[in-house]
Amino acid sequence: MTDTFKRLEGAALDSRRPLGEILDAIRFNDDGLIPAIAQQHDSGEVLMMAWMNREALEETLATGRVCYWSRSKGKLWRKGESSGQQQHLRSATLDCDGDTLLMQVDQTGPACHSGRRSCFYVSLEGDEARIISAPLIDPETLYGKR
Repeated sequence: MTDTFKRLEGAALDSRRPLGEILDAIRFNDDGLIPAIAQQHDSGEVLMMAWMNREALEETLATGRVCYWSRSKGKLWRKGESSGQQQHLRSATLDCDGDTLLMQVDQTGPACHSGRRSCFYVSLEGDEARIISAPLIDPETLYGKR
């Protein structure tokens, strides 16, 4: 844990610190990434987890449109740039260690590339895995044939 986040443990309610100081203290992993969890702001539904580097986080905070880092493509990925299913930031909070980001978002349509509302649709139950939601949109409609 960085000294900055250690000091924040004792901070009074509604204390404020410069954003740059906090961004500098975030504990990005060895690849320069932080896990970012997207949660629907009004229902609490967990939609997805993806990765952000500092540039993606700064763009998200500046524009209000959620931007991630695509590890597979090695570039910034603005949610919805190919599917149209955008995420708009309502709030962003860091955990107490400064190594995980939770974003409250307003999701347009499905968040998952499978066409489902949430990426979390495989329920592990006893000795089985069960699919607990159906696609809202056929992935080929969202992305075309892959």
